[in-house]
Amino acid sequence: MYPVSRAGVGARPIRTAACAPAPIAAVLACAAMLAACGGSPRRGGTGDGKRVGTAPTPTGDVQQGMATWYGHGRGTASGERFDPRALTAAHRTFPMNTRVRVTNQRNGRSVIVRINDRGPFAAGRIIDLSRAAAEQLGMIQDGVVPVKVERLR
Repeated sequence: MYPVSRAGVGARPIRTAACAPAPIAAVLACAAMLAACGGSPRRGGTGDGKRVGTAPTPTGDVQQGMATWYGHGRGTASGERFDPRALTAAHRTFPMNTRVRVTNQRNGRSVIVRINDRGPFAAGRIIDLSRAAAEQLGMIQDGVVPVKVERLR
């Protein structure tokens, strides 16, 4: 109910802030929520001014670049315990549990791994593989090899 002006009967009602129409209140609430969501995106860094993990990544389903392997660690970004004997890998952008085929471009050997971690955070690298995956690719001695990564459906 709107309060009535002093003019009396038939006078136009006075609208107060508490009586604002619902559409205006909804618009103001949406604007406040959108403003709260703003801000700059997170950026990688080491704390010493050097940026890491920001190399451009192709948006397609096939990527080519350098791969490394790692055989130690405790937890992964997915929350599971790291197992160097599992066929798993770390990738910066592919969703967790995505399966990818990694092919060693030097010898043609390939392996299918599941993404369960984030990384690598070294410049020029596109994927970090578990020791088991690295063994299947024949890259243990080399450490870093050129690979093709294909996202599987």
